Amino acid sequence: MKALIIGVSGQDGSYLADFLLKKGYEVFGTSRDAQGSVFRGLSFLGIKNEVHLLSMDPEDFRSVLVAIKKSKPDEIYFLAGQSSVGLSFEQPAETIQSFTIGILNVLEAVKMEARGIKVYHAGSSEAFGDTDGEAAKETTPFKPRSPYALAKASSTWLVDNYREAYDLFACTGILFNHESPLRPARFVTQKIIQTAKRISDGSKEKLILGRLDVSRDWGWAPEYVEAMWLMMQQENPDDYIIATGKTQSLEEFVSKAFEVLGLDWKNHVAQSADLMRPTDLSVSKADPSKAKKHLGWEAKKGIQEVIEGMM
Repeated sequence: MKALIIGVSGQDGSYLADFLLKKGYEVFGTSRDAQGSVFRGLSFLGIKNEVHLLSMDPEDFRSVLVAIKKSKPDEIYFLAGQSSVGLSFEQPAETIQSFTIGILNVLEAVKMEARGIKVYHAGSSEAFGDTDGEAAKETTPFKPRSPYALAKASSTWLVDNYREAYDLFACTGILFNHESPLRPARFVTQKIIQTAKRISDGSKEKLILGRLDVSRDWGWAPEYVEAMWLMMQQENPDDYIIATGKTQSLEEFVSKAFEVLGLDWKNHVAQSADLMRPTDLSVSKADPSKAKKHLGWEAKKGIQEVIEGMM
């Protein structure tokens, strides 16, 4: 089996490449500049030399088609795009194009190839917006509240449309928050972990955060890539929510992170209005029962194990 991971340099791409290699796949991975990219995640996992790296611009159809013809994949995993919700408010056009044009080019290329290539698309829980405290299901309507969420909603609808109109095997994993040591520093969970570690080592700095009352469903990224693969092994393509089903506040995450290091978070954290987004989800809750029933998948690690793993 051959797999093409579009966006292999990110957290999920790196863990997915490792997972597929262990399954015996020949793995191809793309980056806009394969020669110049660092691929920190692949190096961290010790697999950089095992992945065939290709340069590809997801927003350039010819580039996408060339990469597919070179790799001849059985499965394509589309994980590329501008991945920060906060940054999407500053770069809305780039964020929206990176997802919608990228997945559209992949779907068009797969349709042209006409040889049954399976496509996985990385959706996001952000597309649901605020569900008023109700656990989101696959049938819950999207109400995006950020350019990032709007982009993810649009790209998910594109996948659904191509699946129905052209009978493609194309599915979306609607992933809730999932963390690991490979999270970039701009993500709040990594910021919390790394700042807490520096404070534990003697730094006098404060951890500066925005809202602490927001609640999220946090899982362990290496487990979530298995769910991606399982979706691609089903007889029929479908969309699935991937989450732990448990929601905790950011304050709880901060408290537990400092507690692991023997510190009281209240002595080391300050809030800043500058870090509060124009719109933000208060509570993000998930119902992952469909994935458990149809894929046999459920999260094993909760927030405590996630924090300890990131440490």
